[in-house]
Amino acid sequence: MDPNAPFAPRGDKQQLEEGLDFAPKFDKDGLIPALAMDATTREPLMLAYMNTESLRRTLEIGEAVYWSRSRKEYWHKGATSGHVQKIVEILTDCDQDALILMVEQIGAGACHTGRGSCFYRKLTAIEGQAKLEWTGAEKSFDPDTVYRKH
Repeated sequence: MDPNAPFAPRGDKQQLEEGLDFAPKFDKDGLIPALAMDATTREPLMLAYMNTESLRRTLEIGEAVYWSRSRKEYWHKGATSGHVQKIVEILTDCDQDALILMVEQIGAGACHTGRGSCFYRKLTAIEGQAKLEWTGAEKSFDPDTVYRKH
């Protein structure tokens, strides 16, 4: 089986930047970054990674499936929590090495910390030092209840 199936082979720069064949570029570990964004509010929800199979599964079922780098397993978003990400649209950048998943976030949130978005702090420079500040994002669910170990 072609390891890049069902995607097109990577062609030249012209084909990648101007053509209509989807030929994603996976990194040396076989991964491509995928930024999930709320399709309505355009808020960034989370950044994860996909491999060929998780991207194929995502296209097949219409819900986000990622590859967990830490657990080394497929991760169907919402399978445990019920907080599913239904795909509305998938965008790729000019050289097809990054994806944006425009999703309908079902459930209380996308972040395992219990918030709607994983991007709940902002970076600021205070007296030349990089610091984080809260953006005001409160927890929308109790992660200990949702992700309890069985």
